[in-house]
Amino acid sequence: MEIFVRFLFDLKIMNKFFYFLLLIFLCFQTSIAQANEGNKKIESFSKSKNFLKKIHQESPVTFYCQCNYDYNKPNWESCGFRPRKDKKRATRIEWEHILPASHFGIKFDTWKNGHPDCVNNKGKKFKGRKCTEKVHKLYRYMQADLYNLQPAIGEVNGLRSNYQIGEIEGEVREFGKCDIEIKNKKVEPAPKIRGDIARTYLYMKNAYPKYVIFNQNLKILIEKWDETDPVDEWECLRAEKIKKIQGNVNQILNKRCQNQDKLNVSNSNPREIQNTTIIYKNNIKSDDLINQNNVIRQNSYNSNKGSFKGKGSNDALK
Repeated sequence: MEIFVRFLFDLKIMNKFFYFLLLIFLCFQTSIAQANEGNKKIESFSKSKNFLKKIHQESPVTFYCQCNYDYNKPNWESCGFRPRKDKKRATRIEWEHILPASHFGIKFDTWKNGHPDCVNNKGKKFKGRKCTEKVHKLYRYMQADLYNLQPAIGEVNGLRSNYQIGEIEGEVREFGKCDIEIKNKKVEPAPKIRGDIARTYLYMKNAYPKYVIFNQNLKILIEKWDETDPVDEWECLRAEKIKKIQGNVNQILNKRCQNQDKLNVSNSNPREIQNTTIIYKNNIKSDDLINQNNVIRQNSYNSNKGSFKGKGSNDALK
């Protein structure tokens, strides 16, 4: 009898230990799921553009050409930009999907096959982006994800189309001094923003793994660009601002920005640390604090990283 009682007692302890391990496992799985979560708050692409217009007021610079802009009009002279052929579209700012919407949109069946609900007023069926946007809520979230949007001159946005990133031989300038090459359905951006693009790709892959898949060559290129062009203040500040609005953490940037903080601290003396832009990360309390100290604003203008606006309706495949 004593042996049986002891067995039950030991079994009770084992059960408690088992439930404790199960609880740890479930918490770990939940944290992983949350880490990989993408946008689940903003469903409208139009709303995303309005949010980004406010965010980029601190750094009104186009992404590809580094032109200053005022509201919706780029200042060509500020960056030496010249339109290639569409002067009218080059006079406005549009919001560019860094990872083209077609790259993940095509993974939805409605992109190629349409849907019974995708019929216009005249009874004609349609498919592609318009149908996918109508039918799939997840696609609308992905399309509106703030982390994947940047401001670009309209003509550059249009000519970039849905072409994939790559490295192109030579340095042909078709847009004045703007450092971007578009050739053979490939686009090569300036070295100073290649890391931004790589980390945007990595974020989208991390947030939506079922719909964002890269081949081996693209993976190698992304890793290379991420390493050769590290994060800067504006990239990290922008991510913090997006997190407050969209609600999810960009785990790719969060990790790299924290590492950059540590590097800044190790390379600075205590007096310099008090005045650095490390305030843009975990110590941010409000936008008013940033504006009051004028720290981030000054560094944003010195940064070569930009912002982005526009109508998006012209980007059928982007």
